[in-house]
Amino acid sequence: MAEEERIDWYEYSMLLAFAAAKRSEDPYKKVGACAVNKDKMVVGLGYNGLASGTDAHVGFWDDRDARRKFMIHAETNCLSLCKKGEVELLTVTLLPCSYCATMIASYGIKEVLYYEEYENDQAAKDIFNFYDIGMLKFD
Repeated sequence: MAEEERIDWYEYSMLLAFAAAKRSEDPYKKVGACAVNKDKMVVGLGYNGLASGTDAHVGFWDDRDARRKFMIHAETNCLSLCKKGEVELLTVTLLPCSYCATMIASYGIKEVLYYEEYENDQAAKDIFNFYDIGMLKFD
């Protein structure tokens, strides 16, 4: 394979995050996350959804606002598989919310790659800037 055909680490981790998002049961917004360490090894994948083993009742997915509080974000599921200080790059299909931004800071992650912004969450951007976490929008 020629060198120009080989994808870089950003594209690789974003493709994995999108693959993880396909596991989400959320009919409204499927989000995926991929954690990569300093050796460019994938150390975690996650997607948004309910806690493992939880069966939602009939109609649960119909009311987006009612179910939002029960959803575990992709970043949380992904980082639950990692150790503090282990992750160098967190790739997410959606810009993290402010809660996830503080969790990302607590893990010592210094770079977040995201694909799209769902809601303009200035608070998350402020948190990333405060903790000197690089934000890179994937194009």
